[in-house]
Amino acid sequence: MGFVVAVENIKCGGCASSIRKGLLENPLVEAVEVDVGSGQVHVQAEGSARAEIVQKLARLGYPEVGSVEGMQAAAAKAKSFVSCAIGRIENAGKE
Repeated sequence: MGFVVAVENIKCGGCASSIRKGLLENPLVEAVEVDVGSGQVHVQAEGSARAEIVQKLARLGYPEVGSVEGMQAAAAKAKSFVSCAIGRIENAGKE
């Protein structure tokens, strides 16, 4: 079972990597695909985990579109830039 979450602040593959890594820490999550262009996160997990996943995305700096956190995107953008940089650093050795 899966669901899609539209989020703010996805800028690059580094962002996508940070999202995948962060969400896969949850044992309820089986797989994560991130569409950078559309800003959508496709999650394979029980539907009951959706609220927890949305909260984790917000903590990572990628709040759900239209959420209260999404409306406060200025602070979230700062977090996403940090996540982006971390993801780029982690991927640097893989390229």
